[in-house]
Amino acid sequence: MTKKKYAALLRGINVGGSKKVPMAELRSVLEGLGHGDVQTYLQSGNAVFTSGEGDPVALARALEAAIEAHFGFFVPCLVVDGDYLRAVAEACPFPAAELEGKQLHATFCSAQPGPERFAALDAPAFLPEEYRVGDRVLYLYAPDGLGRSKLGEALARPAVVKGLDVTTRNWNTVAKLVELTRA
Repeated sequence: MTKKKYAALLRGINVGGSKKVPMAELRSVLEGLGHGDVQTYLQSGNAVFTSGEGDPVALARALEAAIEAHFGFFVPCLVVDGDYLRAVAEACPFPAAELEGKQLHATFCSAQPGPERFAALDAPAFLPEEYRVGDRVLYLYAPDGLGRSKLGEALARPAVVKGLDVTTRNWNTVAKLVELTRA
């Protein structure tokens, strides 16, 4: 059986004292699901692992169930493979190499967001901040960082993300996950 490298992106853990998920325990949960070569990156819910399961959605649902069983609370998870992460990095419409990691972000989406989600968004009003839609990802250029980004707030509104599982990573994290999922 061929094993593939995946990244699990957990949403909203270890922020402000709620939904605490120690990385050592997350690694144990992933290993308990039968995954190999488990590594975590930072405390913000990034894990890399190998699995023979070929369906990232099934992997995400199994991880969500295991986390809820272990920790007692639900955490939305997206699972993506290394090929997809590399494609996201290569397709970046902004000059990633010229920017600080905190200026560029990728919001990963569980499904492709259609143009109707952005119809009410007055993108020029947010300049110099900009966004672009990619393959199940939103690229966000926020020169002052995500914490101060008005466009980032607008892109997180229910009108844009309703019905999607989304989670955002800065470009430094995206680059590291690409590196960690290389075959």
